[in-house]
Amino acid sequence: MNYTVENLEKSMAKVTITVDADKFEEAMQKSYLKNKKNITVQGFRRGKAPRKMIEKMYGEGVFYEDAANFAIDEAYGEFFDNNDLDIVSRPEIEVAEIGEGKDFVFRATVAVKPEVTLGDYKGVEVAKREVKVMAADVNAEIDKVREQNSRMITVENRGIKKDDTAIIDFVGSVDGVEFQGGTGKDYPLVIGSHSFIDNFEDQLVGKKVGEEVDVNVTFPEEYHAEELKGKEALFKVTIKEIKMKELPKADDEFASEVSEFETLKEYKASVKKSLTERRKEEAKREKENEAVAAVVDNMTVELPEPMVDAETNQMIQEFATNLSQQGMAIDQYMQMTGMTPAVLKTQMAPQAEARIKTRLALEAVVEAEGIKVSDKDIDKELEEMANMYQMELDKVKEALGDAGREQVAKDVANKKAVDFIVKNAVEVEKADEEAEKEDK
Repeated sequence: MNYTVENLEKSMAKVTITVDADKFEEAMQKSYLKNKKNITVQGFRRGKAPRKMIEKMYGEGVFYEDAANFAIDEAYGEFFDNNDLDIVSRPEIEVAEIGEGKDFVFRATVAVKPEVTLGDYKGVEVAKREVKVMAADVNAEIDKVREQNSRMITVENRGIKKDDTAIIDFVGSVDGVEFQGGTGKDYPLVIGSHSFIDNFEDQLVGKKVGEEVDVNVTFPEEYHAEELKGKEALFKVTIKEIKMKELPKADDEFASEVSEFETLKEYKASVKKSLTERRKEEAKREKENEAVAAVVDNMTVELPEPMVDAETNQMIQEFATNLSQQGMAIDQYMQMTGMTPAVLKTQMAPQAEARIKTRLALEAVVEAEGIKVSDKDIDKELEEMANMYQMELDKVKEALGDAGREQVAKDVANKKAVDFIVKNAVEVEKADEEAEKEDK
């Protein structure tokens, strides 16, 4: 096998790979062995016809497709493992020459890692952040816990209010005809949740148990069900029950039930400490993100489109995985939201581009500053991963392999680059920034 590389515009390259005739013959034979059982030749049992006989009947190209795939997989894989290009996309393959007894030639067009020109990355400005936790913040956190420990009680002798849960039966119709999905029984509707379309919930406020209500709504033009888009609908609603949340009183008894502390005062002190630590961590991340974003803004890079496509597809796969962990398939998500694969890809492309630019900026800083990663650094990172996933360290190392360890090394180097950028950043008062805007 031999190859030539032609550099193209916008960080693209065209690789022409030649597989010698003997090697391609092996691929042809492999294709024959794979396909012969599916080919019928008169006078031979299925799968027993000689290759030459099959080629004579069906043409020598009968085995080209699989032979080409076998040859491309092996040859491109060998090229990928041994070339100096930093390839960042799947190859776009084009067969140039193919024929029995001839060299097999194909072209692979790929995106390569683009050149980055760093701008200012030392001394970038970030907003000065002061972490404060007020009594109202502590009370808000405690209210969340009260909410989690609330109970639902049945309401009598009053109408529905915001935040109540109304247990309803409903039947929806358009032009007097009931439509699919428009009927429900004993449905718990939280008033103010806006889980139903238009002003459906607003029309139930003030209604009492036993009342039958005509609710008029208009489906939005972008509604996922084509037959209902923009249509006016009538829902016949019966109020069967009204429930409201009853929150526990914030006192010593409550504190002892939800925490290790005996008094509300001690519990509040603990909540304040935890909230302060969390906000400090959030402020640290915000500072990191702001500093790195400034470095990205200051650099110059042109991303090849296939690189962005590959990153976008990776993000969609991650999104699908997260959905499945929540018990929902991505197809269900698409159906429920009216989303299409094309729209989802369009929405995620800017995030993918930003993610790539951030990664490239950090890698450029690593190179510019000669940042090194030791085996000790990598082992520390692996130990943290083992603790996070509750796995034995040896199992983590085994699962990652050499390629995984190399990726961990890159991740650690990028973290060090973030630390370097933040350490050299300059904090400025927000008030000063606002004053500058006013002066302008």
